[in-house]
Amino acid sequence: MNAELKAAMEALTKEKNISSDTLFDAIENALVTACRNSFGKAGNVRVVMDRETCDYSVFADKTVVETKDDVMDPAIEIALQDAVKIREEAQVGELVAVPVDSQSFGRIAAQTAKNVILQKIREEERNVVYDYFSDKQKNIVTGVVQRNVGRGISINLGKADGLLSEKEQVPGERLRTQDRVRVYVLEVRSTPRGPRILVSRTHPELVRRLFEEEVAEIRDGVVEIKSIAREAGSRTKIAVWSNDPNVDPVGACVGLNGSRVSNIVDELRGEKIDIVNWDENPGNFIQNALSPAKIIAVFADPEEKTAKVVVPDYQLSLAIGREGQNARLAARLTGYKIDIKDETSAKDAPGFRYEDYFGDEDEYDEEYEGTYEEGYEEGEYAADGEGGEEYAADGEAFEGEPAPEGEFEEGADAAEE
Repeated sequence: MNAELKAAMEALTKEKNISSDTLFDAIENALVTACRNSFGKAGNVRVVMDRETCDYSVFADKTVVETKDDVMDPAIEIALQDAVKIREEAQVGELVAVPVDSQSFGRIAAQTAKNVILQKIREEERNVVYDYFSDKQKNIVTGVVQRNVGRGISINLGKADGLLSEKEQVPGERLRTQDRVRVYVLEVRSTPRGPRILVSRTHPELVRRLFEEEVAEIRDGVVEIKSIAREAGSRTKIAVWSNDPNVDPVGACVGLNGSRVSNIVDELRGEKIDIVNWDENPGNFIQNALSPAKIIAVFADPEEKTAKVVVPDYQLSLAIGREGQNARLAARLTGYKIDIKDETSAKDAPGFRYEDYFGDEDEYDEEYEGTYEEGYEEGEYAADGEGGEEYAADGEAFEGEPAPEGEFEEGADAAEE
């Protein structure tokens, strides 16, 4: 029994997570390569290896010829008088398996065999790492900040390093060496130098995965995240829905005293998170998405994916938000292009009055309100109403800040993204 080889293979299997079959194949190929270097040919060489004991033998299949003078190529032919020493019943024209002493290989052949084995091990290591992170793609992993790579950051993910490119970094977020961070695996590419793993801290799906880990109801499928709109480092809005009428989706995501959402806010380094109720009625959904602003009326066109929103005069700045952020995120969340006007301006604006749609205000039907799909254009926003809460790092709800007076004209477009 080849105890040393067996022990070495067992250690490699555990340390590198490489299958023993791969190692056996590597050794067999290495021995064949060594034969080619020693004898100039290897097409007739066979390696027989016992995978239980790790004992191996190398044979060269040679054709039996009548006399030594008939041997034209010793690598593939053998005289009958020598063949019968190996197998007594050998006959001219038959193949005889001639043992090859692998210990007699020269230094160069032995080094070549070693290199073949090492190369196979390295290739298999890369394949193992690639397969591991391919399963992690579109999910989140924990890593440790290592160093800057140009304008990007190298993140140690354990088995390999991930690259956090400049555009996938949160604006204003400072990551220091040895900081532990959660990142979203965008893509895993196979390259000759090993897998290239691209990660992100800005992707909206990072927020979704964090909620899935933190909120048991989401993991179990009781609560669903219907849509997410995010401006990384500043604010995120998510719309949630419960499949169980006895479960409050917003409350489940917030947690007792805001404990669940607070943990996510901490991971995102203080990014504010609005959690609102999703509604199949687009008018209600738009109203929820524009919270904390109060909404008077929503006139939505499900086919055009547009909506006109009327808010109290004193709520216009709050509905639009600082630099248009609240309206912009609501537009992305609902998928509606929304025009917002205050109550005074709406009285004289076509499309913002009940009589523009119905002959009589009493005929107004809520079923004519909005719908859900993503979209945003300059000058048009989605609206936020009641039904959502915003959380800071401490997990407490707050009302949000209106834009500075005079920054937006009544019904005017908010600042471009």
